[in-house]
Amino acid sequence: MSAETPAPAAPARKFVLASRTSQLAQVQTFIVQDALRAAFPGTSFETSFMTTGGDHNQSQALYLLGGKSLWTKELEVALKEGVVDMLVHSFKDVPTVLPDGCVIAGVLEREDPVDSLIVKQGLPYKTVEELPDGSVVGTSSVRRVAQLKRKFPKLVFKDVRGNLNTRLAKLDAADSPYTALILAKAGVLRMGGDWHTRISSDIPPPTLFHAVSQGALGIEVRADDAAAIALCRAITHTPSEWRCAAERACLRVLEGGCSVPVGVSTRLVQGAAGATLSITGCVTSLGGDRHVEHALEGPVASVADAEALGSRLAKVLIETGAKEILDEITEDREKRIGEAKTEEEKQKIEAAIAA
Repeated sequence: MSAETPAPAAPARKFVLASRTSQLAQVQTFIVQDALRAAFPGTSFETSFMTTGGDHNQSQALYLLGGKSLWTKELEVALKEGVVDMLVHSFKDVPTVLPDGCVIAGVLEREDPVDSLIVKQGLPYKTVEELPDGSVVGTSSVRRVAQLKRKFPKLVFKDVRGNLNTRLAKLDAADSPYTALILAKAGVLRMGGDWHTRISSDIPPPTLFHAVSQGALGIEVRADDAAAIALCRAITHTPSEWRCAAERACLRVLEGGCSVPVGVSTRLVQGAAGATLSITGCVTSLGGDRHVEHALEGPVASVADAEALGSRLAKVLIETGAKEILDEITEDREKRIGEAKTEEEKQKIEAAIAA
């Protein structure tokens, strides 16, 4: 090559976004893809979808399966090996401690994090208060069950697994045992179409405090991928990021998992002197008979400020009774593992919890 001949230009980098194979996970990935394409029209963003441990195991209750890595581990392997560049998560499914070399680089604007009641087709009930005693309510969330048992002790709660389409089909089946389901409103709305018409009513705090980071989408990347981080920062919604940071810090200190009954609620208000973040957190015993709840408020100007506030709240909860409740929950889970019917079943549960 002569001195006058320019070197060939390096090919433009293509970024691959990955998530689970469920319809909702794909919809959420396309939301992030659209946001990135709008912000960076000259950059290529492709998608890839894969199944995870949580998708494979639809028979065990989430409470027994344990940690949130059930939904993220296989995806993170692909990320760390460079097969994909960004992971799109329902942020509530992401462990509060990430694997070495991985970071959350972006948080999109949060949907309403409230939980919603969806009643079986043909039934007249609109609210939880209207459900007759003995009604079977489907949910895989110990958080929801524990909190709702406090106010509605005569309802029956039954585990239900599967993606949103599967759970709705189970609800509406002629031989269904369920009177209603409780689902995160954000997921129902993101499904589009007529899904929103199935929402009978919302169940907001203080009746039901939502899960940490519920309603938000988090984007996970390799910690050394400066280009991917810069792209994600450009589409990050700062108020949502700060609220989720406070909630996740609270859960991190409490050492709760996705099926531990830790509920939260946050509100960020921007004033002339800066932003003020309010956060309420609660921990409820499995039977709903004991409930520890506290709220804090403080000025925030960064993710670090939000995390500090969330950590302070967790320490207050621990000091006022949450630790005893969480210790009992851990003991209960270990007991159920010990009662597993087969050694293979026990190993699967132990492996999922250790993951």
